[in-house]
Amino acid sequence: VQLQASGGGLVQAGGSLRLSCAASGFTWDYYAIGWFRQVPGKEREGVACISVDGRKSRIGESVKGRFTIHRDNAKNSVSLQMNSLKPEDTAVYYCAADRTYPRRTYCAIGDTDYDRWGQGTLVTVSS
Repeated sequence: VQLQASGGGLVQAGGSLRLSCAASGFTWDYYAIGWFRQVPGKEREGVACISVDGRKSRIGESVKGRFTIHRDNAKNSVSLQMNSLKPEDTAVYYCAADRTYPRRTYCAIGDTDYDRWGQGTLVTVSS
């Protein structure tokens, strides 16, 4: 089972980044996918999630209006488009999978439902 997050990097405030999460080794159609972020010393925060069918998504309050999530079931991948980045968005970003089958239109933004995690990608936003 593997989730590979990529696309992190250094960007100036106001800029954009697109993170990708590629999955392998499990039944993709059984899992909702979430993005989370964590800063050392702070609790992990749910950023966004998307359902199996890609029709239901949730966006965290702190990034609403700036981040969007998209799912490509043909490629077993999920992307997180991050616009208007702020220094407070600096964190390690993780993608994770939550087995929601048979529910295809549900995802949870809390991290307790997720049992498969990728290794994280660092996003640094400079002021």
